[in-house]
Amino acid sequence: MILYDYFRSSASYRVRIALNLKGVAVERRDVMLLENQQRSPEHLARNPQGFVPALEADDGHVITQSLAILDWLDARYPEPRLIPADPDARAAALARALVIAADTHPLNNLRVMRRLKDMGVDEAGRNDWTRHWIAEGFTALEAMAGESPFLGGDAPGVADLFLVPQMYNARRFDTPLAAFPRLVAIDAACTALPAFAAAHPDAVAPK
Repeated sequence: MILYDYFRSSASYRVRIALNLKGVAVERRDVMLLENQQRSPEHLARNPQGFVPALEADDGHVITQSLAILDWLDARYPEPRLIPADPDARAAALARALVIAADTHPLNNLRVMRRLKDMGVDEAGRNDWTRHWIAEGFTALEAMAGESPFLGGDAPGVADLFLVPQMYNARRFDTPLAAFPRLVAIDAACTALPAFAAAHPDAVAPK
């Protein structure tokens, strides 16, 4: 399999963690977002949205969107399971993941930052925008976090794979985290695990 990836992409980071947890080996190919390689005809043929990640399966078909890729990996490589099978637990896990996937991360990704810049918003304003939406998402997710070591319970689950990359972004943009002690503790528990550490942007950044 081939993972079309970018080291700082939150969505790609999620998929790298999942692959590591499941012990699935892939060939990584960098799509350099700052160089607009995602808009190349070759990549658009792979993913018409021009996003990463894109996972090319062994039979050549391509899966896009990180949540869809995680669902596919759960179906193909069931252990450890990331999205619960029980309907109630599944709904709760996906709801937590979607706080990040649908309502937080899309507001502070690269294309939004570029659009704000085009509209005349300076760097300080763009950074404030990013911190605002991360804090809104984290406020909700902090309230949704239980007392277990992970958002997924006693082991990492799909919501943890969405939280950790967003925490990385939060720190990059100096987002205050004192109001989110459960999320900070869960992030620390996750990042102490080898599968998370090996997926960190610093571990996969082009040399």
